[in-house]
Formats: sequence, structure tokens, C-alpha cells
Amino acid sequence: MGFMDKVTGAADEHKDKVSDAVDQHGDKIDGGIEKAGDYADERTGGKYADQVDQGQDRLREGVDGLGSGEGEDDPQG
Repeated sequence: MGFMDKVTGAADEHKDKVSDAVDQHGDKIDGGIEKAGDYADERTGGKYADQVDQGQDRLREGVDGLGSGEGEDDPQG
């Protein structure tokens, strides 16, 4: 087994673990994204609320892309 085979195998293994974690804890991750956005809004006095909301949406999209897609609930509605 060559070096690249080992690297590819390790990446696949971790990808599965991340996907499983996102599937199991997606609601907690979404809550953390929301809490971080609220904190940023609070600290900036809402001055960057639109940008913070965009960042939250992009994070959610990225996290959704990490999950397997099985049994997902859409946290945004």
C-alpha cells in the first residue's frame, strides 16, 4: 500500500466520522451557529446583521453538505 493509498483511506475514514457526527448532532451545530451569530450581532450593535446572517446561512449550507443527507430536518423551515 502506497502513501497516497493510506492518505486517501484516512481521509475517507474521517469523512465518514464527520458525516455521522453532523447527522447525530446537526441540531446542536445549528444552535451553535445561531448563538455565534447572535453574539456577533450583540457585540457590533447589529451594524453587520446582514453580513452575519449571510455567514450563518453559508455555514449551515456547508454543514448540510457534510452530512449524509439521511433523515435530515431542515432547521430553517
